[in-house]
Amino acid sequence: MADVALVCGGGGALGGAIVEALAGRGDRVVVVDRAADGGGDVRREAADLTSADEVTALWDKLQADGWLPRWVVNAVGGFRGGSVAESDPESLRFLTDLNLGTAWWSSREAARRLPEGGAIVNVGSRAGVEGSAGAAAYAVSKAAVIRLTEVLAADLSERRVRVNAVLPSTIDTPANRASLSAEALRKAVPPAEIASVIAFLLSDAAAAVTGAIVPVYGVG
Repeated sequence: MADVALVCGGGGALGGAIVEALAGRGDRVVVVDRAADGGGDVRREAADLTSADEVTALWDKLQADGWLPRWVVNAVGGFRGGSVAESDPESLRFLTDLNLGTAWWSSREAARRLPEGGAIVNVGSRAGVEGSAGAAAYAVSKAAVIRLTEVLAADLSERRVRVNAVLPSTIDTPANRASLSAEALRKAVPPAEIASVIAFLLSDAAAAVTGAIVPVYGVG
């Protein structure tokens, strides 16, 4: 039977490319978002991934149905700008829950249940490793995703479950095309190219790779 791949945050441009890459190679794909909208040959589940209880209930349901994942992608994320001085408690909580909390609760269940040979890929951000002005809470929350990846890779090494992260910079999405300059878009990376790296990390071909933080910034 084909492996099950759980894609958390599969509704966006990058998430959709990840789903296409994994389904295209024959995985049974479960797409999780706040709403279970959409069609295609994938299973769709609605859950608030910032809620530990809802994430646990989701995994219970999948396991009971014979859909226990081998591969997990944590691709939920969001952005708000602002410096530390401009920040407010609500924005910090929002970005921490959305960027770190979703990856944390999903990874917690994966750490408890993934079989030997399973793997997790978290989607971080270039902002998490390069401090820059104007996106303080976003950068800090994504930096935490990177450290979560490293800690979890160490935690799960004895069980031979691998954990890695990819770090996009600018992604070539419709939203970015509508808002960014031509120069910024020249360096944007198509979602499918990032998805192919994720698919590799979620494969037996990457059996020797864990704890890696992989830049997917593109060239140029």
